[in-house]
Amino acid sequence: MWMLAVRDHRDKVAFGRLFDHFAPRLKGMICRSGLPAAQAEDIVQDVMLTVWRKADLFDPGRAQVAAWIFQIARNRQIDIVRKERRPVPEELRQVEQTDVDAAQVLALEQETRALRAALKRLKPAQRVMVERAYLGELSHAEIKAETGLPLGTIKSRIRLGLEKLRHELKGTDRK
Repeated sequence: MWMLAVRDHRDKVAFGRLFDHFAPRLKGMICRSGLPAAQAEDIVQDVMLTVWRKADLFDPGRAQVAAWIFQIARNRQIDIVRKERRPVPEELRQVEQTDVDAAQVLALEQETRALRAALKRLKPAQRVMVERAYLGELSHAEIKAETGLPLGTIKSRIRLGLEKLRHELKGTDRK
């Protein structure tokens, strides 16, 4: 009847009773599965928050309250265990690089200087659009909101600016 009061009337007192009844039982179940007590408490809090948020989905014709809540807990626990065991993608792993290749550093600095010089040679309207889109990481819609220019104008200026940059930087490609 507490669950129905929560579902039908968003009754906070009934939810408190549900929480007091199920929280220790959920924590015990989670701890018995091998997770530390602190993590079990976090899962219990998350599960009970889900019970509150999704109370309208509870159907006494399909499951008893305990079964419904324990199923939510079981699913949450599985999600957390899977997340913890997920391998880190290769790109995100820190590469231990002790020796810095001076030639690579020099080449990167030269490319950066060439790019800055090429950007300065663009028409001001094109340069501003390219800088906002690529250096400022703004979407075309965000640039439109900032400048008030039509989307077609913004896209054209970026396209023309990039074509000119490509042409200017053709000789600085790494080999």
